[in-house]
Amino acid sequence: MLKPDAVANRHIGDIIARFERVGLTIERLELAQVTPEQAAANYAEHVGKPFYDGLIKYITSGPVVKLVVSGEEAIQITRKLMGATNPKDAAPGTIRGDFGLIMDANVIHGSDSPASAVREIGIFFPE
Repeated sequence: MLKPDAVANRHIGDIIARFERVGLTIERLELAQVTPEQAAANYAEHVGKPFYDGLIKYITSGPVVKLVVSGEEAIQITRKLMGATNPKDAAPGTIRGDFGLIMDANVIHGSDSPASAVREIGIFFPE
């Protein structure tokens, strides 16, 4: 998912191009607003943590680009392209290293396992 800051700062094309350049396929793409229910389901493991309310407010604050990306080792490759979760720790050349500014608005979300991918695709593409 390209988060509200990536959309607002017009990084959609640059980020998608990085996935395609390494041979990944964009199976599905949709510009949409994350509902509070989707946000709560996606970030359920963070309920009760100090940053949870801010995370929900941020992810629902503007449009996002929801993506389904496929290809050989897609999860590992996308995570490497994204870079460290905290943009200040992300290497130059990674998505967060190049476009992220702060931890609370770190440009992109990606599934960390096949099980997470199945769960998250079901949240954002329920049909």
